[in-house]
Amino acid sequence: MIEIKTSAVSDGEHNRGVFATRDIKKGELIHEAPVLPYPNNEHQHIEKTALADYAFEYGKNHSALLLGYGMLFNHSYQPNAVYDINFDNHTFDFFAYKDIKAGEEVLINYNGEAENDDPLWFNK
Repeated sequence: MIEIKTSAVSDGEHNRGVFATRDIKKGELIHEAPVLPYPNNEHQHIEKTALADYAFEYGKNHSALLLGYGMLFNHSYQPNAVYDINFDNHTFDFFAYKDIKAGEEVLINYNGEAENDDPLWFNK
């Protein structure tokens, strides 16, 4: 359903992104990314590494690194996918926010909500 390819959206060192290998219908589960949580007071150590740009908030007292393809979804203020935190399964579940065509990059809003147009932390 998804694969990693070079992304024109990313300007990072690796320029990777998540792409649909087939048409994906709105509401369809795209990916369940397992979570590697850690207490917020340990985030100071993560901040010293490249992983800092890939950490997600995980509840009130924790942050998390996402496994699988979870950390490779790129940002858009017009996303075609959203994610929900599934604390029971310890996953971030990515769903199609709208229909996604085969070959299209799957994009999320890093602010956590599809309609949130607040500046991103790395652009402040």
